[in-house]
Amino acid sequence: MKKVIIYTDGACRGNPGYGGWAAILDYNGLKKEIFGSEKKTTNNRMELTAVIKAMELLKEPCDLVIYSDSKYFCDAIAKGWAKSWQKKGWRKSDGKLALNTDLWERLLALMSTHCLEVKWVKGHAGNANNERCDFLATKAADQAIR
Repeated sequence: MKKVIIYTDGACRGNPGYGGWAAILDYNGLKKEIFGSEKKTTNNRMELTAVIKAMELLKEPCDLVIYSDSKYFCDAIAKGWAKSWQKKGWRKSDGKLALNTDLWERLLALMSTHCLEVKWVKGHAGNANNERCDFLATKAADQAIR
């Protein structure tokens, strides 16, 4: 399988508010940047949207490494929470409804065709690709305001 590295980030002006998402896909040193925005959203929705939009570009099953500064995304995948929520009818361990189920459904479906590793990176800590995604997501959020 092809190995693709993906960096993602989401941003929001207000929470909820105007949001932006961004991703960088890297295959053998060839990079593609994507980004977009929504007018009424949350930071967590933008974090998930960034991953979904990046994965939707893949045309075949890949070996993926996804870097994100979102503990929400990273923990839900790496610790199996999202799959558990899905199995329990989108209920968390405390019985409350999980949020963003529409996005989690899409993400889990996309994940089923790939070999996936998730890595958390500290935001605003000098990682060039994470910083670039932050810049693009913030720019997209700001453009949504206009």
